[in-house]
Amino acid sequence: MHSIAVIGGGITGVTTAYALARRGFSVTLFEQHRYPAMETSFANGGQLSASNAEVWTHPSTILKGLRWMLRQDAPLLVNPRPSWHKLSWFAEFVASIPRYEANTTATARLAIAARKHLFAWAEAEGIDFDLKREGILHIYRDKQGFDHAATVTKLLAAGGLERHAVTPEEMRAIEPTLAGSYYGGFYTESDSTGDIHRFTNGLAAAAERLGVTCLFGESVRTLSSDGRSATVITQGDAGETTRHFDGLVVCAGTASRALAAQLGDRVNIYPVKGYSITVNLHDAASQAAAPTVSLLDDETKLVTSRLGADRFRVAGTAEFNGFNRDIRADRIRPLVDWVQQCFPGVNTRQVVPWAGLRPMMPDMMPRVGQGRRANVFYNTGHGHLGWTLSAATADIVAETVDGARRASRQPLIAVAAGT
Repeated sequence: MHSIAVIGGGITGVTTAYALARRGFSVTLFEQHRYPAMETSFANGGQLSASNAEVWTHPSTILKGLRWMLRQDAPLLVNPRPSWHKLSWFAEFVASIPRYEANTTATARLAIAARKHLFAWAEAEGIDFDLKREGILHIYRDKQGFDHAATVTKLLAAGGLERHAVTPEEMRAIEPTLAGSYYGGFYTESDSTGDIHRFTNGLAAAAERLGVTCLFGESVRTLSSDGRSATVITQGDAGETTRHFDGLVVCAGTASRALAAQLGDRVNIYPVKGYSITVNLHDAASQAAAPTVSLLDDETKLVTSRLGADRFRVAGTAEFNGFNRDIRADRIRPLVDWVQQCFPGVNTRQVVPWAGLRPMMPDMMPRVGQGRRANVFYNTGHGHLGWTLSAATADIVAETVDGARRASRQPLIAVAAGT
């Protein structure tokens, strides 16, 4: 059996470790925190949403960003302070606009494949993660947004996803608790929601049962490879440790860019901050007033998920402000206001705010596959769809590593590096 090191205990690292272990590799997982899923995989919007596969590389995104630049509560906020990284990222973003349609369809296809893996793994391992298979309802307040969604629906259909338009009356039948006036919506029955943190922890435990060694509290400092062997240097409670492997898979989230540079690869990930609130539904009235069907409000760029009986998650917005993890009150306030407007019966007295950095590639497509070195691989850059796509990309990269092992007939180790 060939050994594999997976560095990174987020959703992509853990799914990669699990997929590799199922293929007979001996896996070691490295994570800088004491537990899995403590950064971007901690409190996201919860949606497993093939219906949200539309990539952002559309001309309207540029126009909205410019219009919202001076609004502190804008769904998309860009810090105008320039940096070479930010400028290069946006230049590649603009260059990717011609591939908007093809990338949207490809992402939908990948999301549908990911569902099958994720549900099968959860069932096989007995993972309870507040899965709710009630579909996702996209809501629109005007004709312009609704018409654009109709165009997107055709692109999603080309990727194999079925969703259909619904009238305001049908929207109220789907989710009776939703207040307000709407032009119409689109409903995707096959989409679902769940708690990414609970799933990742459950799958990490399952991976350990398959023989994966999880080394928590180990921060990756240096990665190197000569194409045949790889070296991983970490910093932990015992000091600096050097370990040697046969290869590596980088799944490091926003840290992937720096680690890839050490390996001679360019992975132009930018950290795009998103916010969420978890509303604790401690009273019966709030539990009855909160939605059970997941929503996506295209105008405010907010998504929701119901996590069990007593939690309601609202998440969204995009902030281009570098490696800034501050939880800003002026960015959290619009999420609370949205709950009060759309679900006035929900008590927002106990709200837990959170912010995380999405690892975003300029073309909105994850980097999955081999690097310049024969024994270096990547599974990273999933942006706002890491939870939705991770099971499929983990399976793809594991198959790629396995194929390299078969082709070389030499021992191969994959290290999934992440934070």
